[in-house]
Amino acid sequence: MKRYLLTAAAVLFPTLAAAQDVHLVHAGTLLAVPGEAPLEERTVVIRGDLIEAVSEGYLSADDVEAGEGEVVVHDLRDMVVMPGLIDGHVHLTSENNPQQRLQAVEMSEGDRAMYGAKHARDTLMAGFTTVRDVGARGGDAIFALREAVEQGWVDGPRIYASGSTISVTGGHGDGTQGYRDDVAALMHSTGVCDGPDACRAAVREQVRRGADHIKLTATGGVLSNTATGTEQQFTDEELTAIMDAAHAMGRKVTAHAHGKAGIEAALRAGVDSIEHGTYLDRDTAREFRRQDAYLVPTILAGVTVAEWAEDPDTFLTEFQRAKSREVGPRMLDMARRAHEAGVPIAFGTDSGVSRHGENAREFELLVEAGLTPMEALRSATVEGAENLGKSDMLGTVEAGKKADLVGVDEDPLEDISAMLDVDFVMKDGEVFKSPEGPRG
Repeated sequence: MKRYLLTAAAVLFPTLAAAQDVHLVHAGTLLAVPGEAPLEERTVVIRGDLIEAVSEGYLSADDVEAGEGEVVVHDLRDMVVMPGLIDGHVHLTSENNPQQRLQAVEMSEGDRAMYGAKHARDTLMAGFTTVRDVGARGGDAIFALREAVEQGWVDGPRIYASGSTISVTGGHGDGTQGYRDDVAALMHSTGVCDGPDACRAAVREQVRRGADHIKLTATGGVLSNTATGTEQQFTDEELTAIMDAAHAMGRKVTAHAHGKAGIEAALRAGVDSIEHGTYLDRDTAREFRRQDAYLVPTILAGVTVAEWAEDPDTFLTEFQRAKSREVGPRMLDMARRAHEAGVPIAFGTDSGVSRHGENAREFELLVEAGLTPMEALRSATVEGAENLGKSDMLGTVEAGKKADLVGVDEDPLEDISAMLDVDFVMKDGEVFKSPEGPRG
């Protein structure tokens, strides 16, 4: 709400609107650029929604010029401060539960937007100030939520949204399997397409609707209610058409892909990143490096579905349970193989499969897969920003970048589980969570 009011003030009262508070964040330890050595005793100077400077020592209010604004000091001298975290794979407007299939036909787009607002706040409070939403049923709800967060009407992370997933008819992104034909017809997605021309049109339609990027399902998936496996579903020609159409319109493309052949087909076609990557091997890793593409491993999703599959009271269908047992337990080893082979890794959880707000569990799993704590943090900051194509504004604590900061009171480089309890969250220069107390 603050940004909306400031915009109105800029029109009606230009002099008043020009007054901006200056925030001084005193960081005992600052991971300004995760992957580089930590800095000690620094002050991050923030004006408006941008970082103005990172200074040695602890500046006082007398050391900065605030004009008509105020100087607000945040004492994080006993904390480790780092850039706001980036989750490159979420589904904010849904969360798997026993009523999921019924909710698909009962919930309106308005319902989904409100449901997503709750998840957005939980995600922000966990320290994730930016997310990439990679597929939402219908699509209107996620675009509305993105705008609501941008305007300050609801609290949530910065959202980059794909809208509807591009999928073959009956494929993993179709979502109508198991419903009566008349019901399925009402659930038809604008992302479902067959043949190169139709797939180009589907991509262009997502861009028209407001997609920030394009998400496609290059292979079958685990939670689709069908026995279609986890291998390639689009033809090579269709994949090329999708990439060409998206890139021509300035959109990055990411592909859900489990099976080896499907992963490699998407990479050859020019995809920018792969989600999951369960059956990759050394040959696949070479293709990743050749194409300079990211892997978003979503280990937490694999752990989650594997647990559901072994629950005797699981809500999974027969098809989902069989695939969960096969795919879920493989994803930790997949991430280990990818890391050892030098595949670039960007952080992503598939939250919506797992619970929103528990995104940081992925850090522990990445470390279990062989990443160092610093590499894990870098995957959710520097690499996360690069994966989104937003390194100019996100991913590090440097002058000119967005004022997104998180702080923890234990050292995550010593114990990555410290990331499960984030104590300070700032996004766009606004504090949403602080040990100093709730937001005013």
